[in-house]
Amino acid sequence: MELQIAKRKQAKIKLGIQGCSGSGKTMGALLIAYGLCSDWGKIAVIDTENYSASLYAHLGGFSVVNIAAPFSPEKYIDAIRLCETAGMEVIIIDSISHEWEGSGGILDIHGNMAGNSFTNWSKITPRHNAFVQAILQSTVHIIGTIRSKQEYVLNEKNGKQVPEKVGMKGVQRDGLDYEFTIVLDVDIKHHALASKDRTGLFMDKPEFRITTDTGRLIQGWCGQGIPIETKKDEFTDRINACNSIAELGRLYILCPQYQQSHNAHFSRRKRELQPVQPIVNNLLTQNISTNGNGSIQQP
Repeated sequence: MELQIAKRKQAKIKLGIQGCSGSGKTMGALLIAYGLCSDWGKIAVIDTENYSASLYAHLGGFSVVNIAAPFSPEKYIDAIRLCETAGMEVIIIDSISHEWEGSGGILDIHGNMAGNSFTNWSKITPRHNAFVQAILQSTVHIIGTIRSKQEYVLNEKNGKQVPEKVGMKGVQRDGLDYEFTIVLDVDIKHHALASKDRTGLFMDKPEFRITTDTGRLIQGWCGQGIPIETKKDEFTDRINACNSIAELGRLYILCPQYQQSHNAHFSRRKRELQPVQPIVNNLLTQNISTNGNGSIQQP
């Protein structure tokens, strides 16, 4: 335990965009993502919305990971790891609501469990917490879209009970918004307003429309301070140390737990080794000849 002077470090933004259907969450997330990294090739969307992210392919060449039910926390975590390993700089999870309320999500898992309903939460809460930690501990920017339901209360006006809107409630576990650095609420007219903002960029500011400049503004805040130390990936070093296709294949077979998460690294190393192997074989054919006794002789 050590007492240290606080120092501002560079950060990777964890941002939530919350809104009802048609409010422009996906488009807003893509615009912010491009503003953050200025490279469509470094943006990946984990799409749970039946290929809806691909409708915006005209914006640029971003990558998509389409996942379908069951929307278990582990499936989301695997998709995040896949994007990280592929070298993406911004991951959009569209949407994170399915992990909580979708088919095979946390509520669905809990509803199908036998036994005491209360004690069952102690079994599945760690699975949800692991999903949240995968977002918070990621070394890249993550934008999560959240479906919202409009909340109403009955107020008395002129002797009558009249329903009035009191705000939007996100479809996720209560308190998840506290985990994000920024939460933007967007309405059906595509106007955004910050309901939570640790950066101070948007809080108590007038509503606005999300553009790529929004992402650039956030990136400017993230870039302030001491650089982030990059985490060393020891298994990637093992892949790079393979000197033949056969050696790479053995590593792949012996380590099935890394096959999906490090697929991009395996593929890249295979491409690097493929042109080398024929060249080695050709050199051996040209330089090695046999003498009259059948023994191998090098000229």
